[in-house]
Amino acid sequence: MTDLMKPFLRQQLERYPVRLQELDFFLSQPDVVSDMERFRALTREHAEVSEVAGLYAKFLQSEADLAQAGAWLEDADMAEMAREEIVAAQAELPQLEEALQRLLLPRDPQDVRNTFLEIRAGTGGDESALFAGDLLRMYTRYAERRGWGVEVVSQSQGEVGGFKEVVIRVVGLGAYGRLKFESGGHRVQRVPATETQGRIHTSACTVAALPEPDEAAAVQINPADLRIDTYRASGAGGQHVNKTDSAVRITHLPTGIVAECQDDRSQHRNKAQAMQVLVARIQEKERSERAARDAATRKGLIGSGDRSDRIRTYNFPQGRLTDHRINLTLYKLQVIMEGDLDEVIEALLLARKAEQLEELEMGLTGVGR
Repeated sequence: MTDLMKPFLRQQLERYPVRLQELDFFLSQPDVVSDMERFRALTREHAEVSEVAGLYAKFLQSEADLAQAGAWLEDADMAEMAREEIVAAQAELPQLEEALQRLLLPRDPQDVRNTFLEIRAGTGGDESALFAGDLLRMYTRYAERRGWGVEVVSQSQGEVGGFKEVVIRVVGLGAYGRLKFESGGHRVQRVPATETQGRIHTSACTVAALPEPDEAAAVQINPADLRIDTYRASGAGGQHVNKTDSAVRITHLPTGIVAECQDDRSQHRNKAQAMQVLVARIQEKERSERAARDAATRKGLIGSGDRSDRIRTYNFPQGRLTDHRINLTLYKLQVIMEGDLDEVIEALLLARKAEQLEELEMGLTGVGR
């Protein structure tokens, strides 16, 4: 019988039953049970390791069944049943291996979180601002399809429509995990509404997806490092916004990072929301610096999420969307702009999974997650 599983995967998986025995022993010790923090951490690890070890045991059993059925083929009385066993095992083994691979891949703990999406107009003037508005609509529609909530945190409107900059908060389990690969440069090619001679223009926007930080993270910032300004919100919002300084801008002096919120009439709520955005931006700065250092060792297919990376082109005359990172081209731009983003996002997630498997094989990631 041929060995279906790659040796490096088998080598990783063989550690799990051993670790499970260790964890069973630790969790039976009185000193561990009395240390609630350690007990919780080991219990959490036990659940993860137990899941992998259980699935691996099932894989080994299916492998043993396949070997046994192969031996039965020589027996005329058993041959028919053996062939059925072989078909069943050959169908089950690849599914089990794929499930095990998925469990072995490192999980980003941020994936489950809400996300802030920042959309900024770039080159292209008015047309870029209009495209920023189109991207906002696309992401809002996508969020609605998934049952997520969307809140506008801050916005700066364009002169003829759209936005020079808009920041939204997408609220839903796994929002960041599905939107994190949207970070980068988005290029649009189309005939602007203001173009009288029908010429195609190229303009661009940048998008940044930031995981909403844990509320406890905000307290780690020294208040002395912050400058907080209040001002009157502009734009839509009725009479009230013009009478009170409810909008809040917070500057982190050591880094120069700024965040603002003007969405709520309550200055207190705007300040809390701006603080969340600020922490998210500071954490993103640290993450991108780490990614830049990692890129010196290896350059991932998906890229670092840097805003200067041109990740996608939206060609309206051809009805074409191209994601340059994975060479994906779809001729269904209209439905994508209506929020039907799943095909693009699934392809990006699949590409990232392939990257992680390659990293696992190269020994860049280990058992611990």
